[in-house]
Amino acid sequence: MYEPRRTPFWTRLTAGGATGLLLLLVGCDSPLGRNTEPGRDAVGNMGAVTAGHPLAAHAGLAVLESGGLAMDAAITAAAVLAVARPHMNGLGGDMFLLYHDSATKLTYALNGSGRSGSAKTLEELKAEGLDAIPPSGPMSVSVPGAVGAWSEALRRFGTISFAQALEPAYQLALAGLPVSERLASDIAEAEAILRTDEEAARSFLPGGKPPQAGDILARPELAETLLTLQEKGAEELYTGALGRKVVRFIQDRGGLVRLNDMADYLPEWTQPLSGRYQGFEVQVAPPNSQGVTLLEELALLQHHDLESLGHNTPDYLHTVSEAIRLAFLDRDQEVADPAAMRVTVDQLLEPARIRSLADSIDPAGRAPSLDVEADPDNPNTVYVIAVDQYGNVVSLIQSLFATFGSGLVVPETGIVLHNRGSLFRFEEDHPNVFAPRRRPLHTLCPVIVLSNDRPWLAVGTPGGDGQTHTLVQVINNIALFDMTPQEAIDAPRLRRLNDGSLAIEEAVPQDVRDALADRGYTVHPRSGLTAEFGGAQAVLVDQVSGRRRAGADRRREGWAVAY
Repeated sequence: MYEPRRTPFWTRLTAGGATGLLLLLVGCDSPLGRNTEPGRDAVGNMGAVTAGHPLAAHAGLAVLESGGLAMDAAITAAAVLAVARPHMNGLGGDMFLLYHDSATKLTYALNGSGRSGSAKTLEELKAEGLDAIPPSGPMSVSVPGAVGAWSEALRRFGTISFAQALEPAYQLALAGLPVSERLASDIAEAEAILRTDEEAARSFLPGGKPPQAGDILARPELAETLLTLQEKGAEELYTGALGRKVVRFIQDRGGLVRLNDMADYLPEWTQPLSGRYQGFEVQVAPPNSQGVTLLEELALLQHHDLESLGHNTPDYLHTVSEAIRLAFLDRDQEVADPAAMRVTVDQLLEPARIRSLADSIDPAGRAPSLDVEADPDNPNTVYVIAVDQYGNVVSLIQSLFATFGSGLVVPETGIVLHNRGSLFRFEEDHPNVFAPRRRPLHTLCPVIVLSNDRPWLAVGTPGGDGQTHTLVQVINNIALFDMTPQEAIDAPRLRRLNDGSLAIEEAVPQDVRDALADRGYTVHPRSGLTAEFGGAQAVLVDQVSGRRRAGADRRREGWAVAY
């Protein structure tokens, strides 16, 4: 039987049960650095953690304070997020991470995305009358990769056990999740899809209705599943009784994932992609991540003097929007499982090609003429950064894709299954076409930026297609406009919608928005701080003092702590 190893942080917290957890959520009295005010960074000389929820950030920092390394803290925080942000990520989702090893000065990429099920071929699906994978339900489920990737990351670069990393998440699920105002609102908005699945409704609509802020959301089945994984290891989800229960549930409902699909899953270590930007080396995950799209956007912008254009001027925002548009044309036509791609990353980023595309961008130009409709996006993702006292850095992102993923919860487990399979296409000549045992295109895009071969910045964000939009603007805010991480994150930004229109936060001056409209853009002003623009997090490492300066986005439930 697994015996829990409780750090002093979680011993104190769990002694107060759900009340203690709620007190931390609404007003932590810790002297640790934190970022509750606009422009205020969390600053420390030893370590820093940012995460998509306060409980996860503090759990990760507690691991660092107790002597753990960056990978220990990141996986601990990721597991807590699986409980604390249940509609956005979990044991039934996928994960990508970048890890920079300070001793070797090498960065590694871990692909924790699962492959499609093998129960049917594309031809068989078309013969059944389908012209796409449904956006939710059992057919949208592919193999969930996050749990296996957590275990593999700890095996290679951690110092604590898988069971120890899951302990804070287990304690949180056991005590019940304190419901924040944001979570209450998100569950209420997802009520319709939750009601399509009996177990999902029972799990997240207690008493038949969405929980209210301040309620405690009981997760006893998830707690039991986490305890099982602590006792038996991650392989229990792929080859054990737990995995068989998950597959039987999927198969009984007509899904595509088989037992051998689960059993054959392996997270994959790869080399990150990298590109030069403003004197820095930007590192991203390779395909099937859209990391190459971020590199293309930055490569295009490198050919324009953004500083002289000025921050958030009409010329600057138009130039950024055009770089995003051009890079997304390539992404949507060419980026997929690397085994299925028709072109290489080097061909997409070939310097002469980039120069030609960049020359087509006129900073003073007008909006391009487009005849496309806006597609729905699924910006439901969480992100983690951990930097330890030795300078090791983890940039980690994980997701269910849509809100509550497939909308399915496996009975007696608390596992919400993702819907990444819905990203496949049915055009046979497209690289992202559905095929058994294939990984779909992913929007997940963790980033590490190096200066002189040393980590300078880790940055990432939720936001679906909008992830690279947010990343470009936050990176520019720090690298070009001398903002701190929190200032860069708080600064107003745009999001280019896929119909060519621009969503722009109202903190961007009215005359700027009017000037863009005069250029032919349809401008959608957005008031307040909304999740539509992502939920960026960043840690900046001073190259001289080593001081860690962290920020997290108030547009979601991001939190930054340092010591």
